[in-house]
Amino acid sequence: MGKNILVTGANGQLGMELRGLAENSAHRFVFTDINESEGHETERLDITDAEAVMRAVSSHGTDVIVNCAAYTDVDRAEDDREKADLLNRAATANLAAAACAAGAVLIHVSTDYVFNGRACVPYTEDCVPDPVSVYGSTKLAGEEAVRASGCRYLIFRTAWLYSPYGKNFVKTMLRLTSEKDRINVVFDQAGSPTSAADLAALIYGVIDRDMLDRQGVYHYSDEGVCSWYDFALAIRDLSGNGPGGGTGHVCTVSPCHSGEFPSRVERPHYSVLDKSLVKRTFGVEVPHWLDSLKVCLARIQGCTDMRQD
Repeated sequence: MGKNILVTGANGQLGMELRGLAENSAHRFVFTDINESEGHETERLDITDAEAVMRAVSSHGTDVIVNCAAYTDVDRAEDDREKADLLNRAATANLAAAACAAGAVLIHVSTDYVFNGRACVPYTEDCVPDPVSVYGSTKLAGEEAVRASGCRYLIFRTAWLYSPYGKNFVKTMLRLTSEKDRINVVFDQAGSPTSAADLAALIYGVIDRDMLDRQGVYHYSDEGVCSWYDFALAIRDLSGNGPGGGTGHVCTVSPCHSGEFPSRVERPHYSVLDKSLVKRTFGVEVPHWLDSLKVCLARIQGCTDMRQD
């Protein structure tokens, strides 16, 4: 039997990937966002408005809420704590309250930034959070609001998300390596790049296979570990902008320390997530980040209907 699924932040990276999965689905999706996206049907919903959220969830007979909305500008959040808290904590609490009232399940997406990044082994779900940025603190507060609400929930923490949509590291590196002769990329921050398409497939599979009763917090990123420098090299080489590439342009990518890019934000130096629990619980096979990157680049290069940076 099909479910009624309400998606928030539907015009962001993860939301757009869920749109693709919904096209031939037996489930009924309602895609909501504060902004419209040309060519994509979107119901306007301000998730910071508790009453509006309650009305929307109730009126659609919602069985599942997938919260893809968040304040994700890590640097700006340091000066805009109020708005980051509004979107990452208060709005999430609104969704959790509406889910509880409707008897719906809330699937909420969180982040590796809830940890301090000073570990040297992958973070499990049992590791104690210790955010060192406003972004991380507000995302952790959102998790806590979900747990305190009494609603049924699944929280998926992820990291280094990218897709053909919106602004992300992959699209930025594609542009820079095609335009510039040399760029510097930090090599002292390690993590696991995650295709939004892979995370969307996990979420859709959990819903479609009726595994929503497996409440809890789970870690999900693609397999493998790399630095931002390694990631940038892979993007450059796969796009043909490296030595021997087919574009006729060669961009030199050089490693550098994080300190060469001064920032008020302490970014995690190690943010690898242990995926043992999500694989064991949901029986999923997680692709390697390099394989998923190849798929994403092929989509970007083969399709003109992708939102630009």
